[in-house]
Amino acid sequence: MGDRVSVSMTDGVADVRLVRADKMNALDAAMFEALVATTERLSKEKGLRAVVLSGEGKAFCAGLDMGRFAAMKENGGNGVPGGEFRDLTKRTHGLANAAQQAVWGWRMLPVPVIAAIHGVAFGGGFQLALGADIRLLTPDARMSIMEIKWGLVPDMAGTPILASLVRDDILRELTYTGRIFSAQEALSYGLATKIVDDPRAAALEMARDIAGKSPDAIRAAKRMLNKLSVDPGPALLAESVEQQKLIGSPNQTEAVRANIEKRAPRFVDV
Repeated sequence: MGDRVSVSMTDGVADVRLVRADKMNALDAAMFEALVATTERLSKEKGLRAVVLSGEGKAFCAGLDMGRFAAMKENGGNGVPGGEFRDLTKRTHGLANAAQQAVWGWRMLPVPVIAAIHGVAFGGGFQLALGADIRLLTPDARMSIMEIKWGLVPDMAGTPILASLVRDDILRELTYTGRIFSAQEALSYGLATKIVDDPRAAALEMARDIAGKSPDAIRAAKRMLNKLSVDPGPALLAESVEQQKLIGSPNQTEAVRANIEKRAPRFVDV
């Protein structure tokens, strides 16, 4: 876990850092496993009051590791932890599968999670940011629901969270196009809480403020607010069902090939 995610605890605040800076904290199998392991550890941490989630280096998280897409091009694999094709519809962590739990685990922590986002949060990295209760962005941060670029749909627990944050037509436009949007746009869409020059410092300050409140009331508030969201069970399963149909299909494989080979895709009609 230490070569992908680091955790330090001070006065009830967990400072969680993605530490794969040389790869812009991209999601490989080890990163997926570390994220899940971290949420499992923190869920049992006595005295935990708040969590700050951030990334070292140039970016919060650039999304799925390019090596996973290369594997899709070569053998139709799905790029999920372990590399081989898996039954995405299998619920391995309550309502979620393993990839979803890397995001959903933050949502299910009993205390508030604040994401400090700089650089980019693309694809799976964007969904990881959605797992937090609060998102603080630098003015030059950029985001994207980028899965369509690779012939896929977002399937890391992002959709049930997005449904509670974003106007329906905006969500559809961002999902269908995969376009990159700015921090200012994210704020206007409801995807950013605040834009600040130093989101990690601001997140730690906010976390310390939360840690000074009654822990019983904070945990009760998170339980209560989580119940206001869209029923996650059907949405999480729908993500997995739709993604499983796409992975390895001719048009999905062509999307990967075209992007890697830097050419226009040649899709077949359906």
